[in-house]
Amino acid sequence: MSYLPVALLSLVLAACFMYFEYKKEYRFAVMLKALASLSFILFGILSSARCSNTLFARRIIIGLILGGIADVLLNLRFVFPSRGKKIFLVGILVFLSGHILYLAALIPTSTSLILRLGIGVVLTILVLIWIFSKITVAMAFKTFGILYIGAIMLMNSVAAGILFSAPSHHSVVFFIGALLFLISDIVLILNTFGPKQQQKLRVTNLSLYYIGQLLIGLSLQFLR
Repeated sequence: MSYLPVALLSLVLAACFMYFEYKKEYRFAVMLKALASLSFILFGILSSARCSNTLFARRIIIGLILGGIADVLLNLRFVFPSRGKKIFLVGILVFLSGHILYLAALIPTSTSLILRLGIGVVLTILVLIWIFSKITVAMAFKTFGILYIGAIMLMNSVAAGILFSAPSHHSVVFFIGALLFLISDIVLILNTFGPKQQQKLRVTNLSLYYIGQLLIGLSLQFLR
């Protein structure tokens, strides 16, 4: 945890970003969000110096970078509201790419991969049925949502399989980070497309997201 100040900086910047977003100062908020994301990317890079699996670390870092880019895109929809839907979809696509990188990092270390992926598909279907019963969205958003939730659910399923088959500090920390990321995304979808947007759900979504990304970065320190 020698890089703890960098992780704490990310959380402090995220809190400042949420405050200014609440005040509808969107341009300043997006700059703070970019700095918060840059901090968790830096935390991941520093943590990777202790990681013995360079391929795993490289894919995780690229995933963190993609997450940081997607962060900025999602908030640019408030800065440019006339293009908000297109910017949001591009942001989700970039996030999806990040999840695919995380999944690609996990797959080489997974046993019973077909079983884990099968469980992930089943869980994806169940979660999507529940989500779509709570919201109403256009087909484009629904298609992206299916791909997005599918990718992060598969990533969580494989991470859980690794944790149960080969428990370690690394697998525990990574799985908790991935699970928080998943919950964060579900909250984001429900709050964005639900009947009423709530600030407390926005804070929950973002808090879980930043903690999740930091834990994924932290997990690199335990993979030796």
